[in-house]
Amino acid sequence: MRGLLQRLLGGRASVFPGRAADQRGSDVGAQRWLVVGLGNPRPKYAGNRHNVGFMVADALAARAGERWKAHRAHAEVAETRVAGVPAVLAKPRSYMNLSGGPVAGLCSFYKIPLERVLVVHDELDVAYGALKLKRGGGAGGHNGLRSISKSLDGPDYVRVRFGIGRPPGRMDPAAFVLKDFSGSEAKELDLNIERAADAVETVLADGLEKAQNVYHTAQ
Repeated sequence: MRGLLQRLLGGRASVFPGRAADQRGSDVGAQRWLVVGLGNPRPKYAGNRHNVGFMVADALAARAGERWKAHRAHAEVAETRVAGVPAVLAKPRSYMNLSGGPVAGLCSFYKIPLERVLVVHDELDVAYGALKLKRGGGAGGHNGLRSISKSLDGPDYVRVRFGIGRPPGRMDPAAFVLKDFSGSEAKELDLNIERAADAVETVLADGLEKAQNVYHTAQ
């Protein structure tokens, strides 16, 4: 009887569709990435250098045709695929210095391990528009990274560092990051944002080393 049933089913492994669907769901969960863009949530900060992570996350969501939805982890999220890879795009709705709480909450909710967390953030020590990609490392004075590393009990997540350059003269770096890009910088901003989004896609689809070979800027 069992052999007849298997032949009638064409050799399918299970007669319970729900089980197959559950397995597919667990496969997606096993592959899923959390891609976090860092920034400050209020409209007055939208164009600031410090918000370039939000800008890259918005570009990725737009590519996927997704809209942001509020999540109970105090973040906006878009569940989607990035370069064919299951991913949750996220923008913490806390201020930059408190980014770790929302990121940890999303990791817990979606069961995403540290090694599949990618954070896009502004970087003072990289020339404007240049990209640096790495896994792990210190916060380098970036309070958003410091908060995330503390909340995730480790720094070994992937970072896509978007260069904003050093402030001119004696300007306080804290003031510099909260200013909008200059007129000359703004002319190249959209192109640089799209290039950073390309780098994120390459990390997820082909791995960090391949993305570094293509997008990592030597200085």
